Amino acid sequence: MRSAIANSGLDFPANKRITVNLAPADLPKDSGRFDLPIALGILGASGQVPLAAIDGHEFAGELSLGGELRPVRGALAMSLALRREAVPDLSLVLPPGSAEEAALVPDARVYRAAHLIDVVDQLRQHGAPEEGNTGAGKGWSLAQASAATPAAYADLADVKGQAAAKRALEIAAAGGHSLLMCGPPGSGKSMLAHRFAGLLPPLDNDEALEAAALASLAGRFDLARWGQRPTAAPHHTASAVALVGGGSPPRPGEISLAHHGVLFLDELPEFVRPALEALREPLETGRIRISRATVQTEFPARFQLIAAMNPCPCGYLGHPTRACRCSPEQVARYQGKLSGPLLDRIDLMVDVPALPPDHLLHGMAGEPSACVRERVVAARQRALTRQGEANQTLSGQALDAHAQADATALKFLQNAAQRLGWSARSTHRALRVARTIADLAGQEQVGVAEVAEAVQYRRGPGGRG
Repeated sequence: MRSAIANSGLDFPANKRITVNLAPADLPKDSGRFDLPIALGILGASGQVPLAAIDGHEFAGELSLGGELRPVRGALAMSLALRREAVPDLSLVLPPGSAEEAALVPDARVYRAAHLIDVVDQLRQHGAPEEGNTGAGKGWSLAQASAATPAAYADLADVKGQAAAKRALEIAAAGGHSLLMCGPPGSGKSMLAHRFAGLLPPLDNDEALEAAALASLAGRFDLARWGQRPTAAPHHTASAVALVGGGSPPRPGEISLAHHGVLFLDELPEFVRPALEALREPLETGRIRISRATVQTEFPARFQLIAAMNPCPCGYLGHPTRACRCSPEQVARYQGKLSGPLLDRIDLMVDVPALPPDHLLHGMAGEPSACVRERVVAARQRALTRQGEANQTLSGQALDAHAQADATALKFLQNAAQRLGWSARSTHRALRVARTIADLAGQEQVGVAEVAEAVQYRRGPGGRG
């Protein structure tokens, strides 16, 4: 602080005690974003900056020893919080890079300053900032949000064959359902998962802001990916804290960074058991509450889980040409790494078999993502018009009111649940999936055909049901 003020041509108060009060004391403080506010407080207290000019502004920025302002983490989250507080005539002053990020919030008044002396000169003028001001000693300038680039996703047409898996992806995208794919190595599970985000409807402005604010808090925000569905794909060595969040102060984990997007967990049984079990609550509620000894923090986590796994440790159980070398006990132990309560919270489970080389080399290209996305958008719009939320979130009386299944379909579902020993949660999930299948077909009534298709997706890994 002393070096930044002195190297900016300003006077640092000498031979005086300086006390900086960061109230409230019980709120954890971190990062260098307090550098600029503290420096301006010192300059204001020493009479080098008029205190009245500071009113109506919020400042954040890290100072270098030379007085240059450096970007800070969480700029978009700060701007979004100011908008939600609805404080009139409040401006945000940020370093280059952070200012453009914060300016993405509609109606936010954000200014960009590159140097401490820029801020000081502007405050001394007591005037409105001039448009286009740049360079040290010329005040700050109004930050403009960069134009959004069209979202670019990998195309589903790249995947040949696997019609059943593609159908499951379409249903999952239309209803907001979670999906588990099981198949041997190289069958296309990862290719399908990485193309799932391209099937989802575009983010609206509020959803894009929420997803970007979480990425900003974690230091992962990228202006080039503004408006795109976030996709988090942590390695299977990730811990429970890495998935759900934590630390001191608590920071969002992978499930929150996938908010309004996709969480892809490849090699699902290889994740440690506590990490997988930690997913159970956010899969149901869409939120995660992190409690520590001194602080409690709640992060949103409304993500779609797409998971992939092999049917056995060697991966070739049921392969048409390669023999599996695993014993029945090894297969049972491997598949048993996924607990019943976790599988109970996954809506769709589908096998992804290995394809013959001839099909891969000479097969026709699949349906492009754009065509599938049109059907997904139409199905989601039907659900929103009918009930105001995605089918996956329906529960209780809302599920009874909006499922609209005929008596024959409900009888079929009851018999299937009894024979397969389903829990109440599994039965309701099958009914939600059937509701989504009917929406894709443009039907108001859920019939036996839709329920029968939904039932087949409730099998466990490797066809266990």
